[in-house]
Amino acid sequence: QAHLRESGGGLVQPGGSLRLACAGSRSISQNAMAWYRQAPGKQREMVAAITSGGTPKYEDSVKGRFTISRDLAKNMVFLQMNSLKPEDAAAYYCNTNPSCSGTYYVVITCLRSLAQSADYWGQGTQVTVSS
Repeated sequence: QAHLRESGGGLVQPGGSLRLACAGSRSISQNAMAWYRQAPGKQREMVAAITSGGTPKYEDSVKGRFTISRDLAKNMVFLQMNSLKPEDAAAYYCNTNPSCSGTYYVVITCLRSLAQSADYWGQGTQVTVSS
């Protein structure tokens, strides 16, 4: 299991932007990766994913506002968050699982299901959106 470390969270006003970063302890470029978030009292949910081939997927709640990207040379995945809303406030996590492979649909379904997995999770990075 890749050890992952999230960073970049903070306090931002509604409409503001943040860029989250996820650093892997070993090569993650061959895996599909996803960003998740968990707000207090709510289940963890996937918000964006990127396949091993670089194809992104965004959940409807963040589509058009968030952008997932990666730097293979630096073994990092990023989440650019624009036009932030109070409902975006949560702890954000990145994760991956080598078993999430195959067709695009299979990969995305697998990564979505990973949100409820008890497998390894990093410490996350907190995003607070408030005026």
